[in-house]
Amino acid sequence: MSLRLHLPNFQQCSSPLSSSLSLPPCFHVPCSQRRWPHATWSSSIACRLPQQQQSVAVIEKNETSTSVLSERKVIRFGLPSKGRMAADTLDLLKDCQLLVNQVNPRQYVAEIPQLSNLEVWFQRPKDIVRKLLSGDLDLGIVGFDTFSEYGLGNEDLIIVHDALGYGDCRLSLAIPNHGIFESINSLRELSQMPQWTASKPLRIATGFTHLGPKFMKDNGFVNVAFSTADGALEAAPAMGIADAILDLVSSGTTLKENNLKEIEGGVLLESQAVLVARRKSLVEQKDVRCRTKEILERFEAHLRAVDQFTVTAHMRGSSAEEVAGRVCSQPSLSGLEGPTISPVFCKRNGKVTPDYYAIVICVPKKALYKSVQQLREIGGSGVLVSPLTYIFEEVTPRWKELLLKLGL
Repeated sequence: MSLRLHLPNFQQCSSPLSSSLSLPPCFHVPCSQRRWPHATWSSSIACRLPQQQQSVAVIEKNETSTSVLSERKVIRFGLPSKGRMAADTLDLLKDCQLLVNQVNPRQYVAEIPQLSNLEVWFQRPKDIVRKLLSGDLDLGIVGFDTFSEYGLGNEDLIIVHDALGYGDCRLSLAIPNHGIFESINSLRELSQMPQWTASKPLRIATGFTHLGPKFMKDNGFVNVAFSTADGALEAAPAMGIADAILDLVSSGTTLKENNLKEIEGGVLLESQAVLVARRKSLVEQKDVRCRTKEILERFEAHLRAVDQFTVTAHMRGSSAEEVAGRVCSQPSLSGLEGPTISPVFCKRNGKVTPDYYAIVICVPKKALYKSVQQLREIGGSGVLVSPLTYIFEEVTPRWKELLLKLGL
């Protein structure tokens, strides 16, 4: 695709920062025409043309050229590239028999042999969301906090699975536990403090510049100033550069060690890893829907089985119905849809007879010992316990919900 850029005679930016950095003349191109995915745009150095000049910058295409996105046939799946979220994501895929084949750990592109016509792209979580919005990715796994912050409520992003079982944390407001905040224990009390004025607002350090201001505004705060920061926010109040912080919290230990406390009503959202898709890709491309369905079914089957055990026991009885009645009378022995009862044939005095019946049920991990005790009380013996790997439904519930959301 060849491009021609027609520009008028632009004036050099007069910003002191731009001159100190020896920047070239600045001009404004509408966001829809930007095609530099790795560029960082900063409001502190970007100069904007007068409104009447903005329409002059035009990108022309050859008539024979076509959009890169329309030509792309391979499905792109964005995964976190670093950190605990990246490791846990690969572990989940492995548990679902989806093995990511990355020839070189420094490469950003990989494949999953079990999923044809699909590429894995390792990206920063926030870039996964951005590239889903731009159409450079079709699927991705990120934290719900990242999805909420960088997705900006865009309807073209849709959550396929909202609870992948790892990356648990919460986005929470924290204040010092001493000084003027010593007796402040709720968001309401914080908002009513007389210290916050237009000339001296409540200063909050955060990396969540979309969710933070919205949350404070929704809760009636007027005099608030946000400063953008990434990492080690807990030090900001002690250094005097912020009154409070808005950050992700897991156990809360780091906050306590830095003399900070969470307050009632100060949690913006609870977060864990989620599977996200681009709505347009799902609607328009059958291949994307097929791969999404397979990934979703594997996830659902594995995650449902994680906290379940198969329990098998033998029990004497006059009939399968009689044994089933005893089993179903116990609240912890109902299983997924009820117990499976089958005869156990024994050879006695030269004859084969069903002296015992085998009971097979699925039991939640937290109720395992109680279930075994109940089986013993009604005559169960030879109890065997084994972990479950997958529980496949006839139709995956989340897939049905997704089709309804898509109107398919």
